[in-house]
Amino acid sequence: MVKLKNYNVVLKHFVLLLTFTFLISCAEKKYAVTKIEGKEIGLTPATTEVAEIENFIKPYREKIDKELNIVLCSAPETIDKTGEWQTAMGNFLADITFEKATQVFQLREHKSVDLCLLNHGGIRTIIAKGDLTARNAYEIMPFENSVVVIALKGPEVLELVKYLIAEKKPHPLKGMTFTIDKENQPKAIMIGNEPLDLEKTYHVATSDYLSYGNDNMLFFKKGIARYDLEYKLRTIIIDYFKENKVITAHKDLRITKE
Repeated sequence: MVKLKNYNVVLKHFVLLLTFTFLISCAEKKYAVTKIEGKEIGLTPATTEVAEIENFIKPYREKIDKELNIVLCSAPETIDKTGEWQTAMGNFLADITFEKATQVFQLREHKSVDLCLLNHGGIRTIIAKGDLTARNAYEIMPFENSVVVIALKGPEVLELVKYLIAEKKPHPLKGMTFTIDKENQPKAIMIGNEPLDLEKTYHVATSDYLSYGNDNMLFFKKGIARYDLEYKLRTIIIDYFKENKVITAHKDLRITKE
């Protein structure tokens, strides 16, 4: 006769063993690299397959090159990016971005752009004297950045001004002027033709990259509204080239120092 008590004890231990085994099998396994192997693959002259690929993409490459090389306008003088507080190149890009962003923003939101701020480091080259093409626009702005408009309250706009003073970089600026006094503080801050109003909300055009607080422009993260215009900065340049036979830059001072 089988003793029921002993049977239950054996069954209980068996179940515990199965449970323990299951838990171990489900535990996260840790792996470690024990050996790395590699081999050198030499570069060989073009094969038939490579030639076929090259022949396939050739017409597309030629079409793109032809479009990029069409002369759109010309610059009577070089527009460079040198300067302490502003540059000819920075003024040019801020001006055309302000203009184009305003057109789209008014059409979509029935509101006006108050000022435009871009970053000096985003300008990759100058506009050399002579004919200009779409290829030049790609060289100036090779990134896929688009224009956005951020609604900032007056205190954040003041923070923007103090950022420009602290950075000491000629970031492209349009729609605003101010003076840096002898104590390195801003004064006579004007937006459009009116003094900065801390109680007012301003619409600032910038790039999507900067709008997330990059380049330490953290004030943009405090915006109370965001409008994506779905308009690439590079496309703005190309459109402006197409619409103007002669390209010039305004050299007015937007930031002055006592």
